[in-house]
Amino acid sequence: MEGDRPPSRGEQLELSVLERQEDEQTPLRGAVQIIPLSAEEPRPAQVNPKSPWSACNRNLFGKCKLWMAITAIFLGLIIVIITSLCLFGVTYIDEDENEILDLSSNKTFQVMLHIPEECVTEEELPRLLTQRLTDVYSSSPSLSRYFTSAGIMDFRGENATITYHLQFGVPSGDDSFMKYMMSEELVLGILIQNFHDRSLPGCETLGLGPESFLLYE
Repeated sequence: MEGDRPPSRGEQLELSVLERQEDEQTPLRGAVQIIPLSAEEPRPAQVNPKSPWSACNRNLFGKCKLWMAITAIFLGLIIVIITSLCLFGVTYIDEDENEILDLSSNKTFQVMLHIPEECVTEEELPRLLTQRLTDVYSSSPSLSRYFTSAGIMDFRGENATITYHLQFGVPSGDDSFMKYMMSEELVLGILIQNFHDRSLPGCETLGLGPESFLLYE
């Protein structure tokens, strides 16, 4: 009969195609299932990492935090250091300044000043120069301890020169002291430097020339 005839080759191909499509639509056994995340559960990327400074906000006692204690200790050390430096500066005693010297001898220098022509007629010039020499050596860090006095020895208006004596107290028999602390170069150098730094009022050119001062014993 017609219903019992075997299927033809074309019909077998169609059946195999249909069976293959059905197999592809069937999920494989053991396949990974995607489970949707709940909206309430945070994603791994949304978890805030722990701050490295969170330990500083830890309470030590009461409302005092760790960073407050560290800051207080640091400020305390600064205050202690500054206070120590101030106390050291106040209590430090310079032994050289407080040393009592035996100035039993005198040392006298003569210094001759050449007066510029425009200053010869200045009546107050001898007095101003005497005060100036006294101030120079009285305020000198090197010679103020030894300076005694300054006075006029000779004033020659026709030669435009004025000579002063400079009196110093020195230790007796101390050759090294006279060589290094009371040398002519030091005494004259202090005077020249002072006139170069600040001119004399009313006679600004005095002491500026190379032959303005002559120092001798």
